[in-house]
Order: sequence, then C-alpha cells, then structure tokens
Amino acid sequence: MNLKMTKSEREAFLAGLHVGVLAIDRGTEAARGPLAVPIWYDYEPGGDVWMITGTESIKYDLLKAAGRATFCVQEEAAPYSYVAIDGPVEFSQATNDQLLHMATRYLGAEQGAEYAAQGTGGGMMIASIKTETWNTIDYSKRG
Repeated sequence: MNLKMTKSEREAFLAGLHVGVLAIDRGTEAARGPLAVPIWYDYEPGGDVWMITGTESIKYDLLKAAGRATFCVQEEAAPYSYVAIDGPVEFSQATNDQLLHMATRYLGAEQGAEYAAQGTGGGMMIASIKTETWNTIDYSKRG
C-alpha cells in the first residue's frame, strides 16, 4: 500500500494553513541535537517555503551557519498526514508587506493588520527553503 502523496497532493497540503516545525543543525552544539521550533510559513505550489525570522534570533544564527534546514507540517487529526522537506536556505530582507501577508494568513485581516503594524524594524529576514527532498505520508490512503 502506497501512502505517499503525489506531487500535487503534497504541494496542496504544504500550501494549507499549518504551523510548521523548523529543524536546524546546531553545528558545534551537535551533542544537544538539532533546534526544532514551531513557526509560521507560506508556500505556493512550485515555489519555496518561506518564513520570517529576526536577525537577533537563534533560528537566524543557526540557519546562516548551517545553510540548510528541514521543515515539517502535519495534520493533527486522524487520518494523519504530513509533509517534510529539506534543502538549502537563502535570505532576503523582509518587507512590511510580507509581514502583513504572513500575519493576515495566520491571524486574519484585523488582528493580522494590528500585528503587522509593529513593522519589521529592519531586523527581520525572509528565510526561504529550496526543496531538495520531500517525505510524505497520507494515512487516508489506507482505505
């Protein structure tokens, strides 16, 4: 029985509204294991997964040092499913429009606008993961 998602299924699932888990190698702190943190993200089929992170955060420091990350989203109700990706990370300066987009995606129009009104303060970056590998499971395919 094949429980893997097709390309269109995995892209549609990843484009859905989930809180993702970002995992990053700690490098010289490897004895502690990778850093794994929940994070807001966005994705459009065929594109890169992107998230916003502050330049003062441990996420940013570790992403810069590692140059790559693993990212996972899941369906928390049965039948369970998930999409995990891995790939190199690229950075660009975050804009207020991107912050508004992300905040609205997760909080809705009114609360998203209030959240985004705080602005990027110049210390926010977009971290984009260029997907090299996909790992998926969709237990609804069990029949």
